[in-house]
Parts: sequence; structure tokens; C-alpha cells
Amino acid sequence: MKPVKIGILGLGTVGGGAAVVLQRNAAEIARRAGREIIITRASASDLTKSRLCDTSKMVMTQSGFDIINDPEIDIIIETIGGAGIVKEMVMQAIENGKHVVTANKSLIALHGNEIFAKASEKGVIVAFEAAVAGGIPIIKAIREGLSGNQIEWLAGIINGTGNFILTEMRDKGRDFADVLAEAQALGYAEADPTFDVEGIDAGHKLTILASIAFGIPLQFDKVYTEGITKITRTDVEYAEQLGYRIKSLGIARKTAKGIELRVHPTLIPERRLIANVNGVMNAVLVKGDAVGATLYYGAGAGAEPTGSAVVADVIDVVRALTSDPENRVPHLAFQANALANIPVLASGDFETAYYLRLNAEDKSGVLADVTRILADCDISIEAILQKPPANNETIVPIILLTQVTQEHKLTAAIAKIEQLNTVSGKVNRIRLETLG
Repeated sequence: MKPVKIGILGLGTVGGGAAVVLQRNAAEIARRAGREIIITRASASDLTKSRLCDTSKMVMTQSGFDIINDPEIDIIIETIGGAGIVKEMVMQAIENGKHVVTANKSLIALHGNEIFAKASEKGVIVAFEAAVAGGIPIIKAIREGLSGNQIEWLAGIINGTGNFILTEMRDKGRDFADVLAEAQALGYAEADPTFDVEGIDAGHKLTILASIAFGIPLQFDKVYTEGITKITRTDVEYAEQLGYRIKSLGIARKTAKGIELRVHPTLIPERRLIANVNGVMNAVLVKGDAVGATLYYGAGAGAEPTGSAVVADVIDVVRALTSDPENRVPHLAFQANALANIPVLASGDFETAYYLRLNAEDKSGVLADVTRILADCDISIEAILQKPPANNETIVPIILLTQVTQEHKLTAAIAKIEQLNTVSGKVNRIRLETLG
């Protein structure tokens, strides 16, 4: 059987890593795929730059369209990133009848519905395992390994930069700005870190996970995102004292009213395995009705870990080249005509517990006023931590943990608490999930 010919768009970190894996493990990959897989063409903006992989047997070009329009190419690997011209490239590749493997989470989250519809029309595969959690095969796990389950919820640490920052704040007592600067110096965060620290990157990934978990269209515009920029060293320390760790989680939960899609800092009991995922590592916890809770852990980024996921998709595509398109694994796990129009809930309808930190005058009756407001808003208190004043200070921090409640109730309560003359400044709120 003749070899399958690959063209790679972009030979940066991910594209170069995928090429290294394909070249180094060529014999083993051929045994698994049933056919030899060779890279014949690749594109890069700078053709003089040294690469991770061997380019001596590749035809190099600066134009990705040269590869997309080459009739000899069977599969396109897209690792450029972003949308814009990349979407145009992917759509043209599909139009030309080529299968596509991509690591591009924003492309899938924002334009996946259109891309998959076009792919189905043309009878080709668009594979995207590397778009979420790097080398962790979480897409395949949910789409195939857990396909006999009704997925109840999933929660993931799916941005390594944010996890590195929170880990350093906890382990070394450092401030957010200080750790962010180091993350940028180490290459974990971009010069503009907005996508990482404001939850946008994780929001793209959560969009994809929720779609394959619940059989709904991709809807990034309905994901609630909240960053970690307001998390202080004080909050991290108080969480520890109460037996919790603060992690930035992407959470998708199916409820009777609809689906919660949210990314935000979250208190997690320190005994949970996912609470002990540190540094730039990723982890995703998935709860199915039959299997229970399952945890997937590994490197969420990096050349070869992400390249591993890209190559796994390539092998899957090669295995399916001769199969009937109607009998392939659906792009979003469910048959295209069976996607459900389940509503995505607004943030006010989220149901979770909360950590609250407020600064109040150190005098009798203040705590009673706060607890009365919470009770009037139908919010029950789980725990209270009040620190004694230091150095004759008259303002003291009060920390409260609530039981599960609806977010709109808590928002109303906070507004009333902040109006008390005895409370200074804003109330800091962090959601709390037991993940039990």
C-alpha cells in the first residue's frame, strides 16, 4: 500500500514537535497505522531558521496554500494557530478533499461548527486532539472511551500558565505580578498574557470539551470567563488554612435547567488529586454516570507532548482513509443531526459554594449583620474564619465559606454587605467546588 503523504503548515514548536515524533517513531507508527506516513512538504515564514526536525527530505515553502493545493498531499497538519487566514487555509484544504489535523483551539472553538459541516459535506476528517490539554488524550477519552456514559460534569486545569502562577503563589508566598513576570521570562506566558490569565485560552478549550461531552454545538460566546488577576497571596494563604487549594478551573456541568460553562479561580479541597496538579501540568476530571469520576493528567503543552497528540490524530485518519465516511467517529462525538439544543445558563443561574473575604471594623455586631444579610438572601454559611487585629488595627479580615447557592442570590447579598458602614472596600468572591 502506498505511503500517506503529509503536509505541515507551520514548523514552530508544535509543528516541529509533531515532525520529530513522526520521523523518530516512523517504523512503530507504520506498524500501528498499517501504512508508511511521510512528511513531503512543510511551510514556514522563515525558511532559514533551524528546526527541531529534519527538513532535508521536505519541500519547504513560505506559502501554506502551495501545500493545500498539492494533489499529492493526503493530510494537512495545521499548527500555525489563530483564525483569520488559517480558517481560510483549513476550509480550502477541506474543499480540496484533504483531511486536516489541527492543534488550534481558537479555530475549533470559534469556527468548528462551520468547519465540521464542510468536512462532513466533503467526506473528510478534521481531527483536533492536540487543541485541548496538549499531550493528554482527553478528546478521545470522552468521545470514544466514555461514549457509553452520560457525562454529568467535567472540570479541568487546562491552562498551564495560570496553574504555574497559582502554584508559585502557594508554594513560595509570591505575588501575582512577580510570578507573571517570571512566567513571561520562562516562555510560559506571552508578552501580552491576556488569553492565559483572563481565562480566554481555557474558555476555548472548555467550549470543545463541553461540546463532545454533552452533544451541543460549539458556543464559545456563552462561556463565562474570569481570570486569576485578582487572586492575592492572602486568599491563597486563607484557602490553605481552611483545607483548600485555589486553581483556575474550566467547568462544564449539565443540570436540569441547562448547561453551566464557566472558567474561573476555584477553591478545591486539598485532598482531591486535581488540587495537587502543580506547575504547568494539566488535568481533567470527568464524571460519567456509569464509570464515575475519572482523572486525566499530563503535559498540557510543549513540542513533543503536543506533537504526540497530533501524530495520534494522523494515525487515526490514516486508519480511516478507506472507511465509509458515514461510519467514522463523529467530529463532536454525536452524529451531526443529533446535536442537542440544550440551553447554556447565564452566570446568575450557576449553582456552587463560595469563599468570601471582606474587611470589617473590629466591633460587636458586624458579623451578625453580615450573616443576617446572607440568611435573608437564602444563603447558608459552612464556615467562618475571623483573624484577630494586628498592631492595634481596627479593620480585620473575615472569611466565610457558604453552602451551595445560586449566583444571583450571592451577588445580591454582596451588594448589601458592601453597603454596610462597617465594611471597607469590596467583598472578594471565589467559587468553591468539592468535585465529589
